[in-house]
Amino acid sequence: SGHNSSSAVDALVKNSKLSAAAPEFVPGNYASFQDDVYSDGSEDYYPETSLADFVQDFVSHLNSSPGSFESEIDYITDMLNSCVTTEEILQELVELIYVQSTSIPNFAYTGARLCNHLSHHIRLSPASGNFRQLLLQRCQTQFEQREQAVRGDPGTQKRFHYYVLFLGELYLNLEIKSRKDTPGRANVLLGALKELLNTLFSHADDPNLMCAVKLLKLSGSILDDTWKEKGQSDMDEIIKKIEDVLLDVKCSRDVKQMLLKLVELQSSNWGRVHTASVSSDATPDNDPNYFMNEPTFYTADGTPFTAADPEYSDKYQEILDREDYFPDIFVNLCAEYQKSCLLAQLYSF
Repeated sequence: SGHNSSSAVDALVKNSKLSAAAPEFVPGNYASFQDDVYSDGSEDYYPETSLADFVQDFVSHLNSSPGSFESEIDYITDMLNSCVTTEEILQELVELIYVQSTSIPNFAYTGARLCNHLSHHIRLSPASGNFRQLLLQRCQTQFEQREQAVRGDPGTQKRFHYYVLFLGELYLNLEIKSRKDTPGRANVLLGALKELLNTLFSHADDPNLMCAVKLLKLSGSILDDTWKEKGQSDMDEIIKKIEDVLLDVKCSRDVKQMLLKLVELQSSNWGRVHTASVSSDATPDNDPNYFMNEPTFYTADGTPFTAADPEYSDKYQEILDREDYFPDIFVNLCAEYQKSCLLAQLYSF
């Protein structure tokens, strides 16, 4: 009996297709994105999937777990650098990330952070442009189609609005080093956002007006400050356009209320309190402006809450739980962007 058992084992080993060098098995839905990809230690190894699949995987992971951005981004960048070896692959990467950032609800903020990081860390820089230059070229292409998009069917309009809000996040998050080697914002996006606001107000239906309100709630204070520093009255012109819309355009009562609140917000210096606190030393205790430029959420009964709410974490988790069960209902719940850091607030209407 023992001999027969030994023979059976020998036969099994001889015919087995298993290899000691095979990738380690990883259970599905494992918490860390890094552990979902096998690496044998060689520097030039990358996942045996297409670039599109790899981008889809890590974007999906960052979208579902935005708090993991800092812990995962270096690994993601290393993997991309290992496979982005030609101009064509770099252009494909830019297009893939642009499409994801302008089509996934609530991903605009994380997408802009991702673009900023990759613009500084993707090594390949062909004559046609580095990651940042190719990304801005792609944004320019869509910008030039704004007049057609703003008048398009509901689906076209929705995609255009995602693009507008992504551009707002990109302006806030994309760092470009100046001649003094200090990070600054991309001035080309500043002009683009002004033109996009003009386009939205020139075609003042409810969806376009709501998009303009979201963009100004997101970036209005920064745009206002920047224009004033340049001695420009662009924000005054935008407020005048809003006032004209309120007088002449037949929009819904809710949208009119949003516009009125926005004008009020701008007239109060965007709700900011003048303080002598140094920004680098700011905390929720010593800086009244600490909870600025972050989303307002709503509970099941419609009660608004922000990061300043002591029960924020529990209420936010409730939102996520409900979104898992009814994703279509909550697509527009969190404005168009979602901050990975939960210690923040966007002043509500």
